Amino acid sequence: MTQAPKSARPGRPALDTVLERFERWARDTPDAPALLAGPDGLTYAELDARANRLAHHLLEAGLPAHPLVAVATTLGPDLPIAVLAVLKADGTYALLDTGDPHTAQSLLAALRPDLLLTHTPHHARLDGGDGPRTLLLDAESARIAERPADPPARPAPDTAPPPNGSVAGPPAAVLFTGSAAPRQVRIGHARLLAALEGWAEIARLTPEDRHLFTCGPDVTAFAAGWTRALCSGGALVLPRDPVRQAEDPRRHAEDLLRTITTQRVSVLHTDPAGALALLPDPDRAPLPAQSRHEDGPGTGPLRLVAVTGDRLHLDEQSAVQAALRPGARVLNVYGLTECAGNGTWFELPQLPRPLDDPERLSLLGTPHPGCRADVRDGEIHLTPPGGGDAVPTGDLGRLRADGLLEFGGRVRDRFDLAGRPVDPHPLEAVIRSHPRIGAAIVAAVPSGKGENRLVAYVAPPHGDPPRSPGTTLPETWELRAHLAEKVPAGLVPRAVIRLRTLPRTRGGQEDRARVPQPPLLLAPTPPGYGRRPGATKYGGANTGQGSLSCAVGCGALAIGLVARLVTNLLWPGSTDLTGIPLHWAVLFGLLHALECVAFGLGVMFLFNGRRRMLAQRRGRRVTTAAHLAVVYLLVSWWPQDNLYRLAAKQDWARQATLVYVFNVPLMIAAGILAFYVTRRPTSPFDFDD
Repeated sequence: MTQAPKSARPGRPALDTVLERFERWARDTPDAPALLAGPDGLTYAELDARANRLAHHLLEAGLPAHPLVAVATTLGPDLPIAVLAVLKADGTYALLDTGDPHTAQSLLAALRPDLLLTHTPHHARLDGGDGPRTLLLDAESARIAERPADPPARPAPDTAPPPNGSVAGPPAAVLFTGSAAPRQVRIGHARLLAALEGWAEIARLTPEDRHLFTCGPDVTAFAAGWTRALCSGGALVLPRDPVRQAEDPRRHAEDLLRTITTQRVSVLHTDPAGALALLPDPDRAPLPAQSRHEDGPGTGPLRLVAVTGDRLHLDEQSAVQAALRPGARVLNVYGLTECAGNGTWFELPQLPRPLDDPERLSLLGTPHPGCRADVRDGEIHLTPPGGGDAVPTGDLGRLRADGLLEFGGRVRDRFDLAGRPVDPHPLEAVIRSHPRIGAAIVAAVPSGKGENRLVAYVAPPHGDPPRSPGTTLPETWELRAHLAEKVPAGLVPRAVIRLRTLPRTRGGQEDRARVPQPPLLLAPTPPGYGRRPGATKYGGANTGQGSLSCAVGCGALAIGLVARLVTNLLWPGSTDLTGIPLHWAVLFGLLHALECVAFGLGVMFLFNGRRRMLAQRRGRRVTTAAHLAVVYLLVSWWPQDNLYRLAAKQDWARQATLVYVFNVPLMIAAGILAFYVTRRPTSPFDFDD
């Protein structure tokens, strides 16, 4: 199955480069803002002049032709200056994230560049003494400032796309995949430009746009996506010292909203966690009105949110869309490093009709202009913009009847359970259908008995109270009951591990390797505790557990009343109080009523008590026995007391029958209950079958 947009033009030769696009804007709009970094910023003319000075220095540094230059600096003005200077010097750039020195060191060792551009503090953490030749930007700033600001002479790059999709001539960039072991991908000038043109057509980029990227500099979204801002005449917003999502999710959200407000960002490139930060939060002040409802001179409000890096479910996309002003767009972008971040895109107007179960779906939509999407044996293949061979993504998908591509999970996430392969994505989608779960990962965890047990790691929806993390999440018994009729019995998780948020990689993907091993269960809490009344994932109505307790109490009273009414039909004369003094008659009447209520409680506990007792994790068999013992202790008083009152004192046969029918089982039930209470809870991976 294949998708291809009408505007796909494979093999179309590029007429220029992204560098020439930038320089054209620098000539035509020299005073327009290019970089916005806090109170500081650079115009297009200033950015071009600084890049020219650094390019002169690189050309005179004695580097080989078409040098490979690694750029390792913070996400500030020096980063785009260095990237543009490398391109002006006819070199190839590769970006390293100084916020993750360990990963940057391994990438630098594998890259083996001709030159490292960095600052002194970062150089001390990256270079072990035998690294590449280094240019310290802070130490050389005075010398670079003396260089001319005119553009350096350089040969024009070969921009014709190769027939087989490989890089023709010197590449423009080296991008790194977001996998656990990053892989180098060389991207040519033609592909980088084709990716920009595809984005410009879909996002309708304008010179008035202000672009903000929430990912690290080495992630493909930024390493190839900076062109969307600086090659379309827009401004690139560079926040100072941004808080990383992995370090503090709540501060990351606050920092993101603050930057959007102060810099009046109109186009946001982020991952699912960043997109969900736009949702209203009861414990955080909303966006100021000027950032959402007022237009300022030369800028606009947030009009486009492009979400990439990981799966974005349809209910999440719809919630983010509803949180923005009318007319704003939310794109779910499925990109590939070999495609320079392009691939497919989806927004809600592409739906031909409403869909059921949006929490189970992640729609990838249709291809970017110049790209093509194929589904071969269930695996998605993407053809890069500008042509070339189709690249297998390692992700599963299907082409729906409505023409939209649907995400189906990742091949690398598969695992074996009881000798059969399991695709976790469909199961995780069903788990997300629980109203109090916002994100889920399932994994096969060793149980210590030579076999794996299925464990679900769940996180609450956006807006969960931060002071009581995870208390709104369901217990194991609740989730198992929710899944009982929706998935095969062998795929029902044996335990639920409740987390505040799921860990994510630097690229924004859920990091399955960083979930707790072995996981620890949080202490059981009353169902529904800590959640706003009537709240669901994104603010809708929800039936709370308080209503369940009320229903149980009302049901017990109703059954007790029925039992009181039929007592004389079953045991005539057992409640006759004739001849008994009034004060004793009142006590016996109250006793009869309590026996009936206890019977009603026992009946209700028979249907509602077992799954609550399973949350104690004391073993399935002993829990079943204890559950029945409690039921017997409650329901037996009503028939037992009535039969005793009708038995004569000297009727030894009847007295013995009543003792063995009622009293002996009461002793056995009490013993079972004592054993259950004193039994040590089992491991979450050692449930009885």
